[in-house]
Amino acid sequence: MWMPAKAKWAQLADYVRERIESGELAPGEKLPSTAQLKEEHGVSQTVVRQAILVLQMQGWVEGVHGVGVFVAEQLPDAPGRSDR
Repeated sequence: MWMPAKAKWAQLADYVRERIESGELAPGEKLPSTAQLKEEHGVSQTVVRQAILVLQMQGWVEGVHGVGVFVAEQLPDAPGRSDR
């Protein structure tokens, strides 16, 4: 059966989430800027914003207005996390 490709924002959200889960991005650490993420992944600002919004709603990141987006201090329980 043919499966549609995952939306770019969902792919980007997965990428950031995986970096958090692996410990590459630690709680309290600032995420790369929108401009950096756009450049690195070849996506639009809208795609980056949507990915960050989803991660915020899921509790993975917290936005600080005018400062940036940071990895949440209290991460959501994720399947496969062994540090809990």
